[in-house]
Formats: sequence, structure tokens, C-alpha cells
Amino acid sequence: MNNRRLMNVLNGQTEKTPPIWLMRQAGRYLPEYRATRAEAGSFLSLCYNPDLACEVTLQPIRRFGFDAAILFSDILVIPDALGRSVRFVQGEGPQLDPISPEEIKDLDPSKVLEKLSPVFEAIGKIRSELPGETTFLGFCGAPWTVATYMIAGHGTPDQAPARLFARKHPEAFHALIDVLVEASILYLVKQLKSGADAVQIFDSWAGVLDDALYLSASRDPIAKIVAGVRAHIPDAKIIGFPKGAGVRLVDFVEATGVNAIGLDWTVPLDWARDVLQPKVALQGNLDPTLLMSDERHLDEAIDRIMASWSNGPFIFNLGHGISPQGNIDLVHRLIKRVRSYNG
Repeated sequence: MNNRRLMNVLNGQTEKTPPIWLMRQAGRYLPEYRATRAEAGSFLSLCYNPDLACEVTLQPIRRFGFDAAILFSDILVIPDALGRSVRFVQGEGPQLDPISPEEIKDLDPSKVLEKLSPVFEAIGKIRSELPGETTFLGFCGAPWTVATYMIAGHGTPDQAPARLFARKHPEAFHALIDVLVEASILYLVKQLKSGADAVQIFDSWAGVLDDALYLSASRDPIAKIVAGVRAHIPDAKIIGFPKGAGVRLVDFVEATGVNAIGLDWTVPLDWARDVLQPKVALQGNLDPTLLMSDERHLDEAIDRIMASWSNGPFIFNLGHGISPQGNIDLVHRLIKRVRSYNG
């Protein structure tokens, strides 16, 4: 067995104590992150500074000893690398110039790797400084989720602008998805070749799509990315996270061939154990608000997840990213309880 326990789980094994990491574990809830972020200036400057990106990736490993580090970056470096204007405005989140149907033909994925070379430099630095037993995860945003920002120019509650765009301009929309598929394959392959052990594909907005768009904008593009990465790296380990996919999770697992499925907190525990875990490793699915709550509710939720999933391939995580208001003491409590759980 590998001494990187998370990699064992991605190979279908059951660890006596499940590995644990948290989405957005390097973030604003940590004072050391806030200090480094201030040093960097802009958010994108932090993403593109190999030394500082390495530093913030390592901060939660030093503080908590997680079983995995995840590359500090952002899903929107891909549109930035495609030549679109991407800005992060304090208090407002990402701002992009909304793309028109006519502009999509000018997007050139062949330029992505050159623009993102600082990210790959950071990956090399991180790998060299991580403890040997710590799995190193790279990632990208799924084409649908990235496209929602490129089309609307900002985050929206239900991605109605992108859904409407897909109906009004179907050829341009699917051309955009195709570009993002190609760019994502190049990006993930380079991450793995630069030192990442495995990668995760975040589809944070998979849950807002009807059946037709789920297939053409979410599931099938992710399946193409998985196949495209494995055409270059046949044994590549890939985690899929189609947030909000609900009963479509079974179809997603079977169609994409991911090694693990990230589950949000709305997924019923026993259903996931009985239906999904025989097919794929599970990752999740603690409600992030419990890290802003109290010890009793946190402990009870941890125990429910562990009781249901810890007898099969399982990575303990949140159902989405940790909030800036996350309580550091509760994160320590979470890790301790998972690692000391006796069933």
C-alpha cells in the first residue's frame, strides 16, 4: 500500500482511518493566509506568484496535518489564460467581461500552458516541500461552471444568464464548452506531470441544469476531460465534484469513470453508501456551516458520516468549501474526531 493514504482510497482501497482534507482549506479563515494575501496585493497576483502560492498551499498542512494539500489557485485562471479579462473585486467576487457569441471563435486554448507557467512552477515547489505522506491535489473548474462566469461576467444565484445563452446561442455555447474541455485537459495533464498526485474537477453549478443541459454541458464534457487526461496519463486519478447533481450522481460516476465522487451535504448518507460506494470512492460531505456552529452538532454530524461511510473507500471532506467564518478550533476538533473514531 502507498504511504499516501488518500491515493490508496483513489485506488479503491478502504483505509481503517479515512484520509481527510477540506475544500478551500487554504483560505480566509486562517490568519496566516490573510497575511500572505495582503502581501500579494491582488488575488490573481497570489495565484501567479509561485512562492506565495506555495506558502498558502502549505499553511493548512502545517497547522492541521491534513492528508492532502490542494493547489492554491482559482478556477478562473483558465479564462484569464484564454485572454479574457478577470478581476477579483473586494467584497464582490470575480468580475469578467461577459463574452459574446462572436468572441468565442477567437479563444485559443493552445496559449493556456504558457500563461499558466507560474502555476506549474508553484506545483514543483509545493511537491518538493510537502511531507512524503501527503497527497498533492491539482484541480480545475468544470467547463459548465467556468462558462457560467464567462457568460454572465460574475457569479449569479442560479446561472440563468448562462442557461439562457445556451438556448439562444447553442452553437456558440457548445463551442465555448469545447474550448474549455481542451484547455482543461492540457491544464490537468501539465499539473500531473509537474508533481500533482491526483486532480479534482469542480462543477459547482451542476445542480441547476435540466436533463438535456446536464448531459451536454456538464456530464459529457467532464467525461471528455477524464478520457483526455488518461489518454496522456493512463492511470491518472481523478475526483469529480458535481455539486447538486442528486440522483444523477449514479449516471455521472458511470459515464465519467472518476475514481472518487465528491458529495455535497444534501446527499443522503445511506443512499450514497448503498448505491454509490460499491462503484466509487466517496468524498464528503459535512455541511460547512457546522464549522461555524457548536461542538455538539459538529460531533453528531461527523459520527453519522463516519458510521455510514467508513467501512468502504472514503475521504472525509466538506460538502463544499470552508467559509471565511470557519472556526479554527472546530477544524482541529473535526480532524481529531475523524482520526479517533472507533465506530
